[in-house]
Amino acid sequence: MDIPASLAAAARGDQAAWDALVRQFSGLLWSIARAYRLSDADAADAVQCTWIRLVENLDSIAQPERLAGWLSTTARHECLQLLRRAGRLPEPAEEIADSPDPAPPVDHELIVGERNAALWHVFEDLPDRCRRLLRVLMASPPPAYADVALALDMPVGSIGPIRQRCLGRLKALVRGNELLEGRS
Repeated sequence: MDIPASLAAAARGDQAAWDALVRQFSGLLWSIARAYRLSDADAADAVQCTWIRLVENLDSIAQPERLAGWLSTTARHECLQLLRRAGRLPEPAEEIADSPDPAPPVDHELIVGERNAALWHVFEDLPDRCRRLLRVLMASPPPAYADVALALDMPVGSIGPIRQRCLGRLKALVRGNELLEGRS
C-alpha cells in the first residue's frame, strides 16, 4: 500500500483509501490500546479518537510515509488521556513530560516483524544461487570462505564478487518498498 497516496486520497474524500488505511493500521492501534490495559469500551474509545485525530489532521501530516508512528503516538496520547480522566494516572509533571521514554515503543516489535516479513518476501525474488549464498553467509558466526566454497561448489575467489552482486540485486529489489526503504 502506498501510504502517502492513500492518505492524500483519503483527504480528498476517497472512501476506499480511508478503508485501506483503517485496515492497515487498526491492528496496531488496538495493540497499543490493549497494552495500556484499558477496558474494551475505553480501548474502543482510544482507537476511535485516534482515527478522529487523523481525520482532523489529514491535510497537515508532515511526513505521510511515517503515518504508523504518527498514529502510534496519537493512540498513546489518547490512552493516557483516558487513564487520567478515569483517575488511574496522575497528571504528569512538566519535567517528566519532557524526558524521553527509554523503553522501545509499544509497536516496535510489530514494525520490526512487518519489516522482516517484507524483507524475506523480497529475498525470495532473488535467484536461487544468490539466496543460497546469502543464507550461508548470514550464519552466526559467518563460515570461512573455504567452507562456503566447499558447501556450494564454487571457487573461493568468486564468493566475494558473487556476494556483492547478490547484495546489489537485493538492494535494487528493496528500492521502492516503502516498508524497507529509509529504515535502519
